[in-house]
Amino acid sequence: MTQVFSYTACRQVSEMLFSIAFFHVSEYILAIIFHGKSNVTLKSLLISKNYLVAMIFSLLEYLVEVYIFPGLKEHWWISNFGLAMVVVGEVIRKLAIITAGRAFTHLIKVRHEEHHELVRHGVYGYVRHPGYSGFLIWSVGTQIMLCNPISTVAFSLIVWRFFSQRIPYEEYFLREFFGSHYDAYAQQVPSGIPFVN
Repeated sequence: MTQVFSYTACRQVSEMLFSIAFFHVSEYILAIIFHGKSNVTLKSLLISKNYLVAMIFSLLEYLVEVYIFPGLKEHWWISNFGLAMVVVGEVIRKLAIITAGRAFTHLIKVRHEEHHELVRHGVYGYVRHPGYSGFLIWSVGTQIMLCNPISTVAFSLIVWRFFSQRIPYEEYFLREFFGSHYDAYAQQVPSGIPFVN
C-alpha cells in the first residue's frame, strides 16, 4: 500500500509541478517572440502573490488529504480527466497567443496602438477570449488532476470571478478601439467564460 501511495503522490505532484513550469516558461517565451526581449518583464511569467497563495494552498490541501485520506487521491480516472483538462486548457491558451501574435498582451491595453488589430480568425472565431477560457480550464484542471475537492471549487470560483470582472473592463476599451466591428463580433461569438456575456 505504501509503495502505491508513494507512486501516486509522486506522479500527481510531478504532473502538477511540470504543468506549472511549462505554463509559465512558455508564456514568457511566447511574450519574447511576439514582443521582443526589451519589451518583456518578469510580469510576463504571470506569477502574482494571489497566484502563489492559491498554488501553495492547493499543495497543502493535497499533502493533508494524501496523509489523512490517501484513498481520495487514488481515483485515476478523475486525475487523468484533470490532466486532460490541463492539456486542453494549455493548447487553447497557446493557440490564442500564437493566433493573436503581437495583439496578445498580458496587460489590458488602454490605448490603441498601430499593430493592435481585432483578431477574429482561428480560435477567436469560436470564443472572444480564448486566452482566458484556456487559463480557466487549465487552472481548474490542475486541481482535478490532484483530486483536490476544496481547491477545485475555490479555483473555479476565484478564476471565474476574476475574468467576469476583467472581461467587461477589457471590452470597454475594445469597443473604444474597434467600435461597431467589435459590437458585431461580440454578438456573434461567446466570451468563452461561462455566464459572462
